[in-house]
Amino acid sequence: QVQLVESGGGLVQSGGSARLSCAASGSAFSINFMAWYRQAPGKQQQLVATITNGKIVYYADFVKGRFTISQDNAKNTVYLQMNSLNPEDTAVYVCYANLRNSSTNANNQYWGQGTQVTVSS
Repeated sequence: QVQLVESGGGLVQSGGSARLSCAASGSAFSINFMAWYRQAPGKQQQLVATITNGKIVYYADFVKGRFTISQDNAKNTVYLQMNSLNPEDTAVYVCYANLRNSSTNANNQYWGQGTQVTVSS
């Protein structure tokens, strides 16, 4: 069984920064890729950023140049550094992981519980 535990977020002033963390723990696994999604009230879930094999990154246009996704393989943790935040970034940010079970080689996906980021104007 694998769990994703998120931390970070909270209330941030416009123009400020925040860093989210998502740590995967549990059964033996390797990381295929991890991602951050977000969902604002009344809006559809959006893909924010992904990181594959710990180094290939993708960013949605609305965060390019402001957000940075990174991965610490030793800690099985993915980070989302968010800079120049604005009120439109207010959302619940959810971590996603696609992991390979080391025993069965099966690929499974997991979701974190979500962490609220609120940017005040």
